[in-house]
Amino acid sequence: MKNLFLLLVMILSIQAGTAQGNYVPHKENLEARQWFEEAKFGMFIHWGVYSNLGDGEWVMNNQNIAIENYEKLPKFFNPTKFDAEEWVKVAKDAGMKYITITSRHHDGFSMFDTRASDYNIVNNTPFGRDILKELAEACRKEDIKLFFYYSLLDWRHPDYYPQGKTGKEIRDRSTKGNWEEYITFMKAQLTELLTNYGEIGGIWFDGHWDKPEANWNYDEIYKLIHDLQPQALIGNNHHSAPIDGEDFQMFEKDLPGKNTKGYRNDPASVGALPKETCETINNSWGFNLQDDTHKSDKQLIRYLIQTAGYGANFLLNVGPMPNGEIQENHKQTLRSIGSWLNQYGDLIYGSKQGPILSR
Repeated sequence: MKNLFLLLVMILSIQAGTAQGNYVPHKENLEARQWFEEAKFGMFIHWGVYSNLGDGEWVMNNQNIAIENYEKLPKFFNPTKFDAEEWVKVAKDAGMKYITITSRHHDGFSMFDTRASDYNIVNNTPFGRDILKELAEACRKEDIKLFFYYSLLDWRHPDYYPQGKTGKEIRDRSTKGNWEEYITFMKAQLTELLTNYGEIGGIWFDGHWDKPEANWNYDEIYKLIHDLQPQALIGNNHHSAPIDGEDFQMFEKDLPGKNTKGYRNDPASVGALPKETCETINNSWGFNLQDDTHKSDKQLIRYLIQTAGYGANFLLNVGPMPNGEIQENHKQTLRSIGSWLNQYGDLIYGSKQGPILSR
């Protein structure tokens, strides 16, 4: 029996490593992948000091806000209504099995207690609390896995240089920098995320597309993550085929193999890894005061069914308000989805890709 199990692990390792070069996932990683494939539904949370302005998470870029001016935002970020347990309850009641939250977005502000930078929620806001710590504890109580979104792109950091495709009109950006120092900075923060919050579900990278030709040192970064937490799953929103060392493939606002938003560099490149599609409840990731294009519960349930039919998870985003509350209409939509899953969840959880895909 033991030899049979080892043979099975070897076969799964070979299959999981398809088109991934030399990376052979650990047994705990393969088990986590299986759990992930069966989970099917998760909550995405985009939240940061940008929510103060009510204009989405790209407001620094879209309004070309100078770094000096943007750095004033943390001084009046005080989300007194934030309640980690309430957030987790909203996710669980919706039938979600995991949460992925922005630990650091493109504006460079860290939503956790980090020694790598003073530009963080604990040292730079009147709130002064580590929301990731509180969320991690609440998730453990309710058996919800926690993933950390981490931006590779940084519009503020002086060593993010040469600059990429975005943020070129932001004033006060560095005109010189040390790229290797920036990689070192990211490694320091990732080490904190993987050692200070208990066992996590994984890391969700974003921003590669800003500098696709850069040397991101993925071999070192991915090894660091897998060494610290072998079960932690790595995904990277680079809009291309999986890179060696990644554990799941993601599709932004699209079903696997589709390219309706024009993000994919090679839309047909759907690998053998577990898959995930992320989408918003309205049209914004971060809180947007004027975005009233809220999708109905029926639309979102239909999309959940579609993603499951494509063998993918559905990561549905909410953008909490600056006071720390999730919008009431979004909570109502999530409750409706949860009610539907209470009745029909057996058709979704643990399901596999269908033989015929919709066009």
